[in-house]
Amino acid sequence: MSSIFLRAATRDDIPALRELIEHSVRELQADWYTREQIEAAVHSVFGVDQQLIDDGTYYVAEIAGQIAGCGGWSKRGTLYGASHYDHSRNDVMLDPTRDPARIRAFFTHPKFARKGVGRALLERCEQEARSAGFHSMEMAATLPGVPLYAAHGYEAFETFDVPLPGGQSIQVRRMAKRIA
Repeated sequence: MSSIFLRAATRDDIPALRELIEHSVRELQADWYTREQIEAAVHSVFGVDQQLIDDGTYYVAEIAGQIAGCGGWSKRGTLYGASHYDHSRNDVMLDPTRDPARIRAFFTHPKFARKGVGRALLERCEQEARSAGFHSMEMAATLPGVPLYAAHGYEAFETFDVPLPGGQSIQVRRMAKRIA
């Protein structure tokens, strides 16, 4: 396997990232959520958050020139959701002395699943958040992501449902970790 190259995402990446996210969700989450939940999520909560790109805290993972995954961290209050998902927007800047930074929008292309893409992105995000003065991280992890985050020291402390169109919802776990 070729090495993983990480770079900051740009707005030019958005079409490719949208395609990657939809493919990732439909294939890698199929054992965890129903087809109806997945389709509702793909068209609402899952997607690109352009604020992360504009903040320079969203990354693309490439392997042999192909986009293998994406993910980022945030210094803003939003815990989850694409730019167009209004239910959870909170763009207030977090205080690194008291607030946890957010781990956000991790997706891996199925072809590169379980090849270290998520780990590489997570380590980069933690390093960058630590450099920005944060002492802890927090996320709303989808059920298929929980094992990755747990393996890297994140602990679940709350389970809740994210509302989706058509009366659907998906269950997620709020997880946290000290990084400093």
